Amino acid sequence: MIKWFDKFLIAQGLSETISKYISGVVILIFIVIVSMLAYFIAIKILLKILSAIIAKSKTKWDDIILHHKVFERLILVIPALIVHSFAPTFPAAQEWIRRIAFCLIVFGILMALDKLLDAIDDIYSNYEISKFRPIKGYLQVLKIVAYIIGAIIILSALMDKSPLLLLGGIGAATAVLLLIFQNTILGFVASLQLTENDMVRLGDWIEMSKHGADGEVTEITLHTVKVQNWDNTITTIPTYALVSESFKNWRPMQEAGGRRIAKSVYIDMTSIKFCDTEMLERYEKVQYIRDYLKEKVYEVDTYNKRHKIDESSVVNGRALTNIGTFRAYVDAYLKNHPKIHKSMTRIVRQLNPTEHGLPIEIYAFTNTTVWKDYEDIQADIFDHIFAILPQFDLRIFQSPTGHDLKNVQNLLKDIQ
Repeated sequence: MIKWFDKFLIAQGLSETISKYISGVVILIFIVIVSMLAYFIAIKILLKILSAIIAKSKTKWDDIILHHKVFERLILVIPALIVHSFAPTFPAAQEWIRRIAFCLIVFGILMALDKLLDAIDDIYSNYEISKFRPIKGYLQVLKIVAYIIGAIIILSALMDKSPLLLLGGIGAATAVLLLIFQNTILGFVASLQLTENDMVRLGDWIEMSKHGADGEVTEITLHTVKVQNWDNTITTIPTYALVSESFKNWRPMQEAGGRRIAKSVYIDMTSIKFCDTEMLERYEKVQYIRDYLKEKVYEVDTYNKRHKIDESSVVNGRALTNIGTFRAYVDAYLKNHPKIHKSMTRIVRQLNPTEHGLPIEIYAFTNTTVWKDYEDIQADIFDHIFAILPQFDLRIFQSPTGHDLKNVQNLLKDIQ
């Protein structure tokens, strides 16, 4: 083609040297125009036709591939193929044109593969199994491998050397590569362990105090795990930290369907006493413990009579206490509570006395794991317990406040 154009220019009276320069420039412009025209035809016409076909299809995966612009990246190969095919037009630079065009083809394929892997992850995330077995970390490893292979192919093409020679050089530099990709290797191994041992999934509520994480796992990648905290901040944790360090995963609690309540009420120990007849008569009117009291009173009376206990002093024999009756009431109250899980542990127990009084711990499980509902149920239960305590002649312990000191001061004034 160049020879024909040279002859045409020489026939027009131009010198041979000038005609070669002009013909080269014209052919170069022609190749650029053809390449750009082919690219725009592919983008504006072929891609639109393909988009219309995909839009009409019933499958969703092709829409995701289109959304990630895989085909747009692949179209970059078309101009490179045109340049490669026109390389013989410039005999002197033919080899270098082909090398550069080949590198552009490889680069376009790599870009398309990168987007395709993103699309695969997006498609996979639509399936339920993606919450248990995320593949984003594996796809990132494939990207790294693809880019390394692509870089080797591009360098070997530009240097006109066999890729095997470059691979041999990389083998000799393995120690350096291991140092460079240390975090990547650690992240990959950690991703395998997290997935295979089912340690964490997307959507899990995890707590890792060292890294300030307390929220839902939103992303698991090769290098990091993203946690959206309950205050809507984002904490990024190195993937290998979840294997090398300890963290709390609340998923088993959510799967069990019950969330634990473990809180204590501190009783003023000076308010604890034996029950007299008046107290027992009053307590028997409480529906939840009516049967309990009848049974316990009969049991105590039978024991005292059998052992001929002198009941003139409450120290002798057995007697009911207001704190024991209160514990029985709270247990019955929880047993009949519609929001307490019936098949999980339920205990109302005493803990070791402290300087703050006698702790009575309520240990039970709600029948929901929804955070707001759990807090509402827990608050309602303790609202009731605080309000019912005086009915059992018990007092809540609390440190003296300004109001208490003021009452004492007023009392002293009255005495004076």
